[in-house]
Formats: sequence, structure tokens, C-alpha cells
Amino acid sequence: MAHPLEVLAHGRHDVAAKLSLVKRVRAARHRDKAKASAVHDWFRRFAHATSRAVGSPFAFAAAAAVIIAWSLSGPFFGFSDTWQLVINTGTTIVTFLVVFAIQNTQNRDSQAIHLKLDELIRAIDAARNGMVEIENLPDADLARLEQEMRTLCKEAAKK
Repeated sequence: MAHPLEVLAHGRHDVAAKLSLVKRVRAARHRDKAKASAVHDWFRRFAHATSRAVGSPFAFAAAAAVIIAWSLSGPFFGFSDTWQLVINTGTTIVTFLVVFAIQNTQNRDSQAIHLKLDELIRAIDAARNGMVEIENLPDADLARLEQEMRTLCKEAAKK
């Protein structure tokens, strides 16, 4: 199998080559998906629901209410170390857990975007097939492609 940068160097490709590349990508992704367990599916649903809930105005209002209630309870507890520890521990635990849920949601969104872009690359004849899986290239190759794209954009702007 040719390296993606070698495929890019050849420019346009026939439809059969594009279909073959897309079929290989989809087959690999399907194998990965088939390995997912019920726990993964449950966590995906949980992470999505958590991400939506945490990003809502209601969640912001609830967090603000907790902070206000905690602040108002300060005089009752004499602004003690325990009083401060309660908010520090609570926010640390919530932040720690929510980070994983949000990261899962972002990973899924990123994967969906990649699939959509792959489909566009496959469907457009002028697109370069090698771009389908560039997210898996080493950083040096990505930097080289980025420079190439900048050069192409500058040339297009001159026209």
C-alpha cells in the first residue's frame, strides 16, 4: 500500500482508486467499531448526555447557585478550613469526571467530522485521495502538507 503522501503526489485519481481507498478506511473503522462493548456504548451515551447537560444554561445557573450558597454559608461555619475544603474537593471531583466525558464527546465529534470530510474527498473528482487519512500521518508530514496548502492558497489568491 502506498504511503498517503505518495498518493497525494500523483494528483487526481480514477474513481476505482478512490472507492478502493474509502473501502479500506471504512473497513478498518468498522473493525474498530465492532470491538466496542456494551460498556463503551453506555459511556458514549453517558458522555453525550453529560456534555449536553454541563453545557446548558441550567447547569451554569446550578453551579452559580452552589457557589452562592457556599459563600453565604461561610459565616455560619466561621470560614473554616473544612468549609473551604468542601468547595475545593467538590469542584475538583466534578471537574475531573466531566473532563473525561467531554473529551469522549469531542473525540466522537472529531471522528464524525473526519468521516464527513472523507466522504467529500471521495465524492469530488478533483480532490486528492491521499487526504482521506492524513490525521494518522506523523507531525512532519502534516507540517509539509500544511505548507503545501498555504502555497496553493497564495497561488489561488493571486489569480
